[in-house]
Order: sequence, then C-alpha cells, then structure tokens
Amino acid sequence: MDTGINLKQKIAVIGAGAVGSTVAYTLMAKNLGGEIILIDINKEKVEGEVLDINDGISFSEIENIKVGSFKDVSSADIIVLTAGVAQKTGETRLNLVTKNKEIVDSIFKEIGPIQSSAIIIVVSNPVDIITYLVQEISGLPKNQVFGTGMGLDSARLRSKLAKHFAIDSKQIEGFTIGEHGDSEFVAWSTVSIGGKMVEDMLEPEEMNDIEETVKKEAYEIINRKGATYYGIAMVVADIIEAIFFDQNKIIPISHRLNNWNGVSDICLGAPAVLGKNGIVKTWAIELTSEEKEKLKKSAEIIKQYL
Repeated sequence: MDTGINLKQKIAVIGAGAVGSTVAYTLMAKNLGGEIILIDINKEKVEGEVLDINDGISFSEIENIKVGSFKDVSSADIIVLTAGVAQKTGETRLNLVTKNKEIVDSIFKEIGPIQSSAIIIVVSNPVDIITYLVQEISGLPKNQVFGTGMGLDSARLRSKLAKHFAIDSKQIEGFTIGEHGDSEFVAWSTVSIGGKMVEDMLEPEEMNDIEETVKKEAYEIINRKGATYYGIAMVVADIIEAIFFDQNKIIPISHRLNNWNGVSDICLGAPAVLGKNGIVKTWAIELTSEEKEKLKKSAEIIKQYL
C-alpha cells in the first residue's frame, strides 16, 4: 500500500561540531534518511567526521553519508542547522545572539534558493531568536521552519520525574515551555503520569527543585564536559521521525505563536503537532494565569533581541 511517506529523503546537517556530527551519527544509527550530507567550513574536521560515521554505515539502512557544500543544501529535503558559536562555561544562550545571527545570515546567502518543500530544523542557539531569523530569511512558510525549542528540556523533565517516581519516562506527559534559556518554565498544569496530575503528587518545594534542576542541567553538563550533544541529537531524530512517518506527534518545538495563551508573533517553545509537511498546528493548551505570565516574560525577553 502506498502511504505517500518517503523514507529516502536527503538530509543536510549544517555544522560538523559536536552537535552536528552527533546528529548525523544518530540519524544514521536510527536509519533516518536516504542520504546525509554534513557541511562545515572546517574541511578537515568535516571530512574526519564523515569518515568516522561511515565506519558504521554497513550496520544502517542509510545509503550515503558524505561531505557537502552549502550549495548542496539547495536540494535537501530536510535542513538541520547546528552551525554557530557554542555556549561556553558561564555564558547564557542569549550571549551568543549577535555572532550567531551573523553566521546564520552568511550561511543562507551562501546556500541561495532552496526547495519550496524543504523543512528547516534550527538547533543553533539562542534557538528561539535564530528560528525567527531563519523564518524571515529563508522565505519558506513558517510551518516548515522551526527550532528544537523545549524538546530537550521537556525530555529532561520526564527523566527527572521518572527517577523521582520510579516510573518509565514514556508514561509521563507534559512540557517545559517558553524560551530555551533562563526564563523557561515547567507548565505543571500539563504534567501527568498515568492520568494523575503531578502537581497533586509533589510538594511545592519538590516541584521547584525539579524545575531548577531541569533549567540548570545544560550549565552542569557544559561545566563538566564543555558541550551538550547526545540529548539534542535524539530530539532532532525524534522530530525527523515524526516528519518521515507523518506521525502527527506533539513535540514542544520553537515556532511562531499566534495568540497562544496571549503571545503572538514570536518564536517560543510550545507544543505543536508535527507531520510530513512540518507543523500541522500549534497544540491548544489553556495555561494557568501564573503560567501565562511566565510565558509573556519569556516573550518579552526574546523580543528585546529581535
């Protein structure tokens, strides 16, 4: 039966640093795509990464992994943007905005026209601002350009709650929302385990401790090993899987909000339904009044940088 689903699409990963190369490896390991193109201005680095990843291709269904140029992006079905200056110890993601905006702008000038059906997944930080910028300069419909947003932070939340309650993390539903940064927050009104609301099962102090742990985890990882990349690579793979298999899966990605809990014309992490053409719709959730205020605070912070 013809499902109309194409699993042999071309994926271009821009940036062969720790994040980009791990994304390419994860896609290969999960058999996502027909051809993976890894692109970086550091030719020796990207060539080394491709040689290394290709050592595992005989265990995968991926047909080809190769070094590419920015011009190759024009024919890609999915573009994963990881290029940019990485967050360093003591930095917030917002510290990266000026330099990374310049890098992204120059990259898309190099790429030139891209397929009208292409989907762009932004990983580069600060992801909410870079997503907004790429929406503007790519010329693609906004449902085809979005960032990883709160996918990783929500995964961290599920992991912490799973450990606390000794429950399989896949049984936990709920989201962290807002800026992928210091103003993010757990929308506890959305978090449940097996039909029970988590806020009815935790003390306020426990909720606060879990939320702070989730928010600070990136800093903890960067302090210890210099960068985060395994978790975010799995998030990108999860997003691409939702697209390839037309899953209509709800994932808290960074995308342009339109009067969502009082916030409009800004990219922030919020749940959206993802299918083969990108965003199907923003998922309707009625936040509490306190959560709405936190969302508006995130929006105001991001707007200052636009």
